[in-house]
Amino acid sequence: MALILIADDSPTEVYVLRKMLEKNGHEVIVAENGEQAIEVAHAALPQLILMDVVMPELNGFQATRRLTKDPETTHIPIIIVSSKHQETDKMWGLRQGARGYLCKPVEESELMSQINELLAS
Repeated sequence: MALILIADDSPTEVYVLRKMLEKNGHEVIVAENGEQAIEVAHAALPQLILMDVVMPELNGFQATRRLTKDPETTHIPIIIVSSKHQETDKMWGLRQGARGYLCKPVEESELMSQINELLAS
């Protein structure tokens, strides 16, 4: 179906998300931090990005802002997937350009619903 980039520094979280995505027919590529997410997004041009917030070097908010402001990657929808559950975190993530925000642990049905909605638009 779609090529999806998972940007997360937790191998466990990457495993869980990858399993959900592949089960639903998606192809997965991975970045371990915000800088790498930007590089991989430019190289592979995925159809969607799942972005963690708390990562080394460049955090997910910063990476989201850079990707959504870049003409080459602005069209790629980003869903932030974070352990940061505050309403202010969600609002900030959306202000950086994210098109969705999910709190960890992610429900598969909720994740796939947001992905399908964004890929259809």
